[in-house]
Amino acid sequence: MKNKTKGEDTSNTAFTAVFDFFRELNVDNDTLNSVRSQFKRMTFSAADVLLGQGDEQRYGYFILSGILSASYYSDVGDERSKEYYFSGEFSFLYAAWLTNTPANYQIEALNNAEVVRIPLSLLNLPQWQCAKVELLQQQLLYKEAKEAFLLLNNPEERYLHLCQHSPQWINNLNNIQLAAYIGISPISLSRIKARMKTRLLT
Repeated sequence: MKNKTKGEDTSNTAFTAVFDFFRELNVDNDTLNSVRSQFKRMTFSAADVLLGQGDEQRYGYFILSGILSASYYSDVGDERSKEYYFSGEFSFLYAAWLTNTPANYQIEALNNAEVVRIPLSLLNLPQWQCAKVELLQQQLLYKEAKEAFLLLNNPEERYLHLCQHSPQWINNLNNIQLAAYIGISPISLSRIKARMKTRLLT
């Protein structure tokens, strides 16, 4: 793994977004300030690995800029996309965290990314239980929404849903990445885009 750090920048500017994120999860300022030194600001280049498949997961990554991806790599090198994470999101693998087992997926930088690394052990502390519960509730709702997205819509409807509700996906992911998430081939996605373009022109 290659990674470059910008040092343990604990300035207000560096961590305002992180503190705001956890305040929304009902963590108070005193609690946040007491662990501030454990937060580490880091930068990664495209394809840098933050968590290796099969490794112990010790940290989550709050994304300041850039995109992270979680993928599974088979023994023969096939890649299966699990999730993409964008600016303002907290990236980690919930199942590995809850079961304290090695990661089934690899988390890596899709492009140049700046993150704040946060020890997941904090979420086991009593004063962080509010955040833990909120994160689990959010993840449950997200998983239900993703299941409905895949099961209740055809491929064209899935693409339209991303266009309407997640434009950052459309603007930042290529056809191969989008197609894998939607569950179709890149060729099929290109055909969907062509049909939509034709409709707009008629």
